[in-house]
Amino acid sequence: MDKASERPDTPCVAVCSTTFDDVCRGCGRTVVEVAEWVFMNQEQKEVVWQRILAEGYPRRNK
Repeated sequence: MDKASERPDTPCVAVCSTTFDDVCRGCGRTVVEVAEWVFMNQEQKEVVWQRILAEGYPRRNK
């Protein structure tokens, strides 16, 4: 099983800040990526996953 198939369906960690920020402080996605997530294919989602993981997301409040 590869790492992509072990991930949750979405990077969302319920720490949404896109109402106030261009990039969510919880998952690291842009406002557009959050809005378009359900319409993205697996390849598009993988590109987002790779970027946010490299940037240290998703982050949960501690």
